[in-house]
Amino acid sequence: MSNPSSTLSHAIQLMDCFSKDKPYLGVREVARMTGLSTSTTGRTLSSLKGVGLLMQDTETRKYTLAGKVLAWAEVYSATLDVRRVAQPFIYDIQRLTGETVSLYILEGTERVCVERLESEENVRVVARVGRYIPLHAGSAGKLFLAYLPEEKREDLLANEPRKVFTPFTITDPDELRTQCERILEQGFALSHGEWTVDASGVAAPIFNQRGQMIAALTISGPTQRFTEEKIEQVTKTCIRTANQISRLLGFNPSQTKQGVQPGRQPQPPA
Repeated sequence: MSNPSSTLSHAIQLMDCFSKDKPYLGVREVARMTGLSTSTTGRTLSSLKGVGLLMQDTETRKYTLAGKVLAWAEVYSATLDVRRVAQPFIYDIQRLTGETVSLYILEGTERVCVERLESEENVRVVARVGRYIPLHAGSAGKLFLAYLPEEKREDLLANEPRKVFTPFTITDPDELRTQCERILEQGFALSHGEWTVDASGVAAPIFNQRGQMIAALTISGPTQRFTEEKIEQVTKTCIRTANQISRLLGFNPSQTKQGVQPGRQPQPPA
């Protein structure tokens, strides 16, 4: 790939050619549709087939979209569903707790805020929608880290750099492993000043119908307001609400769940 940006642009052009009306396309037909040369089209289609994005009919030699595209679409749909389902709950618990409420999803090795409702207090935590944050810092990040498959979590701990955001940021892999085990046992995560000084938060997992964690619901605010009594209150609220959202997404904790390892089930609603 001498010119990665050009190669990626060509790949996207070719993928865009497939539609409901034309699910199967040959090399020459795609070349005419895109204006690319037949040789470039053939090489790119073959590469897309090689990485599992396209399939090729053995008789007609025409290409069509492969299952990996459906898997990506499922992830995207799940993200839209969880935002839609979570929104009314976010408004309710923001009014109940008076603190900032955020919804995070996992993208690669980072979490990204996809929805938030800020506290109306003068002193509050601001969670910017679209912001990417590493998994080792903060309650939502540690929650995703804990619920990752063990092999993936260990690979991340061994190979991903861990930026220090505050004096309380946890970078030691053994301490992170200990925290992950605690999170899996209790079903929620806490943090105090790990990625923003003087900010505390609690996060609870949201599961889909297959028992896979797809989002983290967080309640956060200034550490000075997060007394033991406040933490107990927002933790119960966060867990209860995350479980309600999970059930609306089809999650049934009483059934055997694919993709969930032992000890990774959430606590029952408080």
